[in-house]
Amino acid sequence: MFLFDPDKLEQEDKNYKNKISEPDFWNNSQKAQEILKASKLIENKLNKYKELKADLEDVQALFELAEEEDSLENDLILEIKKLKTKADEFSVELLLSEKYDSYNAIISVHAGTGGMDAQDWAGILLRMYTRFASSMNYKMYQLDLQQDDESGIKSATFQVVGENAYGYLKCEKGVHRLVRISPFDSSGKRHTSFASVDVLPELEEEDDIVINPKDLKIDTYRASGAGGQHVNKTDSAIRITHLPTGIVVQCQNERSQFSNKDTAMKMLKAKLIELKELEHKDKIEDLQGEYSQIAWGSQIRSYVFQPYTLVKDHRTNYEVGNITSVLDGDIMPFINAYLVFTHK
Repeated sequence: MFLFDPDKLEQEDKNYKNKISEPDFWNNSQKAQEILKASKLIENKLNKYKELKADLEDVQALFELAEEEDSLENDLILEIKKLKTKADEFSVELLLSEKYDSYNAIISVHAGTGGMDAQDWAGILLRMYTRFASSMNYKMYQLDLQQDDESGIKSATFQVVGENAYGYLKCEKGVHRLVRISPFDSSGKRHTSFASVDVLPELEEEDDIVINPKDLKIDTYRASGAGGQHVNKTDSAIRITHLPTGIVVQCQNERSQFSNKDTAMKMLKAKLIELKELEHKDKIEDLQGEYSQIAWGSQIRSYVFQPYTLVKDHRTNYEVGNITSVLDGDIMPFINAYLVFTHK
């Protein structure tokens, strides 16, 4: 059980601020950046806690007034609901305590088997995450996009920038299943489509790991585009294969080959760190074998349009009937349920 200790957090905040004020603080810029980031995270938690405390005092004051004035009862009920929502959100945010939870995220969506239906489904999922990011005031930047000429996308990779982006979006990792009447089937039959979602933390400079250059195969290719001036006419897109594990990453966002390579290397390092931790290896060099991260047939969530409407997470059994709201980006209830489930 996780216990929130504001007094301990206040002391940590004070200790960090004392370090920041030391004359030689910037002598080691990398360490200084680590301290600034940690200090900011603690400061944000304390500010949210203080806001909640102030809101609670306001509700208590309104309760006392409502005891004397019946007309304030509805206002009191509304304010209590708002306070509960904020308190629930804060309690879940406190569960984001793992090393990379506060980092930006790199999210990839890949169409599974099923032709146009699967590619359309991958496009719908990408739209869902774009709307979720917008609701969280996160920024999204395209790193790689493989569109289909007829419908949807084959794959897409985006950077999601914002506090706790990885901590929240890591809950979306896995296979997502769609059941609906296919818009591409003239006979009106029900189809099942799959798409996989992969989520990685965007590593920072201090998270650098050693990779043997001999283990890498680096290919350049011409980035795809929408046509006209937006098509990149140079081979600036980068594909990197880590030969010992079979991991492949690619990036075609920037016109600069160097920038694309830098981003692709960050993605590769994040996948290698994840694989190292999964296999309990001490070094990257110990990793061997084909990289197989997401297994088909082990879907984490189903989205059903026919014969009923339901979105159900198979890990937590949390479900809602309003599938339109979910596909419009309202996935935080699923994320909250998963975070609570994994911290029981």
